[in-house]
Amino acid sequence: MITKDISKEAKADIKELKDKIQDFNLGRIPEERFKSFRLARGVYGQRQQGVQMFRLKLPFGKITPDQLETVANLSEKYTNGNLHLTTRQNIQLHFVRLQDTPEMWEALESVGVTTKEACGNTVRNVTASPYAGIDPEEPFDVSPYAQGVFEYFLRNPICQEMGRKVKIAFSSSKSDAAFTYIHDFGFIPKIKNGAYGFEVIVGGGLGAQSFMGQLAYDFLPQDELIPFIEAGLRVFDRYGERERRHKARLKYLIEPNKGIGLEGFMKLIEEERKSLKHQTYKINTKKVITKVPEDQSILGVGDFEPNTAYKEWFLTNVFEQKQEGFYAVKVRIPLGDIKSPKARKLADIARTYAAEDIRFTLNQGLLLKYIRLENIPAVYQALQELDYAAPGFDTLADVTACPGTDTCNLGVTNSTALALVLEDLIRDEFPHLVDETLIKIKISGCMNSCGQHMVANIGFHGSSIKNGDKVSPAMQVVIGGGLDPDGKGNIAEKVIKIPTKRIPDTVRTLLNDYEENATEEEYFNAYFRRRGKRYFYDILKHIADVKTLRDEDYQDWGKVDDFVPEIGVGECAGVMMDLVGTILNDAGDRLASGKRTLAEGKWADAIYYSYNTFVIGAKAILLSKDVQCNTHIGIIEDFQKHCVETGEFEGIESFSELVLQINKYEPDEAFAAAYLGQANDFFAQVNNFRSKEAKDKLVVNEFYKA
Repeated sequence: MITKDISKEAKADIKELKDKIQDFNLGRIPEERFKSFRLARGVYGQRQQGVQMFRLKLPFGKITPDQLETVANLSEKYTNGNLHLTTRQNIQLHFVRLQDTPEMWEALESVGVTTKEACGNTVRNVTASPYAGIDPEEPFDVSPYAQGVFEYFLRNPICQEMGRKVKIAFSSSKSDAAFTYIHDFGFIPKIKNGAYGFEVIVGGGLGAQSFMGQLAYDFLPQDELIPFIEAGLRVFDRYGERERRHKARLKYLIEPNKGIGLEGFMKLIEEERKSLKHQTYKINTKKVITKVPEDQSILGVGDFEPNTAYKEWFLTNVFEQKQEGFYAVKVRIPLGDIKSPKARKLADIARTYAAEDIRFTLNQGLLLKYIRLENIPAVYQALQELDYAAPGFDTLADVTACPGTDTCNLGVTNSTALALVLEDLIRDEFPHLVDETLIKIKISGCMNSCGQHMVANIGFHGSSIKNGDKVSPAMQVVIGGGLDPDGKGNIAEKVIKIPTKRIPDTVRTLLNDYEENATEEEYFNAYFRRRGKRYFYDILKHIADVKTLRDEDYQDWGKVDDFVPEIGVGECAGVMMDLVGTILNDAGDRLASGKRTLAEGKWADAIYYSYNTFVIGAKAILLSKDVQCNTHIGIIEDFQKHCVETGEFEGIESFSELVLQINKYEPDEAFAAAYLGQANDFFAQVNNFRSKEAKDKLVVNEFYKA
């Protein structure tokens, strides 16, 4: 196995994680502060006490056989031996001990995989259509652009501690297999007058309140991709909500008639342009090169007679790439779970028959590329041995489900057991629909939509129904989401809440009604829109009748005891308690980073660290005065009112003008040095002001970090 030299940045990150774990274990770091630190390193608390979920960051879902084998070995050594594939083209490892994470991270970095910023208030994993590079309909391969965005914003100071996470996706074509319309930033490739660029969507998102993204640009030239995202992140960092966590997403900032709106957002982006590190940025399109495997004809197949099962699998799980003579095989992974031995064998299949460019898909499966037609039977037989040769990839029979109550703190009901029941239902009762690609079922254990239920034609999220003194586990039924045949995206509509044990009857009723009453060739969502939400409520309400609940209806799938709602606190929220002095230490850390990056000649980074020194320092003083703090822009304005205009901070006429120099000047050495000097002077004033107080002050805030 070829290993890579670990970068000095990664080495520093791993050492820092190890040191912080030691400090936490010795009681030197409060749990809430340590939580925000470890999240940005991919370490996420799970439902079971004393263990963590460890999330990898795999841009556009790409993994090599060597990398997959390494992850399998780590899973076997440090966890329960399972690799869980997510709807964001990542791998999650569960039941990980905190003290093992630095060693695991080091092993991952040695094969070119990071966990940095896989969780937390950062730019999350950059996703893309798994078909990018081989899609017959694509204008050009978006893979290098997704890789370029991942690399540019990894460890970038502008997106380390935003109000919330940011998700970015690239589609390969207008069919929008990447669901760009539900992302903070979505990009669809276009060629205009011979120039490469993107249609740009902003402000989409799922969760408790789902938003369709808005069109920002019909065509953005490729060299303006990075500057646009950077300016957008800077605006979100400065103006985005921070205290009310449920509102701290880009979708709310640009919400029409409530936030600053799309027009206001785009205006602020233009104001940021001058201060960017790059006015244009050329992506290295040679960064992602897929090596075509050598010609190895019919390895170990012998005589092979295609039977009905093979033909059905070939129909739904194989397609011809845009590269003539090559095919891609789509592999269904039930619930997205791969045991370590099977992961290693999948790596061997890719090495033997396919390109070493495996792609994880958004429906928790994987894609093998560049397979020659004559070798497909051998791949089929190898997948059969792993029980991964089921037909119906990304069809009605391929149900997506998040882990739900298996491991997640926020899970209300079990998603995984129900998903398997529904897959059996489709296979046994609707075998003629196993190849139905225009109806998708997705399940989330709660409203947060990790299973992406709001972009399903038929979706469910965990809930409960109270009936007297008893509580039944339930699913909120949503209908009408997903992609139309022309690629237009839809957000599902909530219809009715139904006890979870009756969800199979719900699916049976919906499919029978559709087959009996839809017009010929009528798409499911078109039928839903024609009939209307009330019609579907009426045909399902008898199933939801609590008067007919049986004993089994009070038990969740896979459980024998009656249901008891146990919803924990998600790691993206929670009350934060800290000392003002500790917050000032954060400002001091940013100042030190500014001095370091200035010395390294990284002018733009030094400027942003200086900006953070101003804002965090100001926030500490405001909190000591019991002034509520939220957005960066609010902190700047309130500091002027409560500290400058009162005469407590002499030498500052306009705090806003001082701090917001950041978007008035180009990031050259002269401005970086001057701005850092001003931040240094301000920090000295802040410390002098604080030294006059007799004791440190405890502050309680939903999110203290500026």
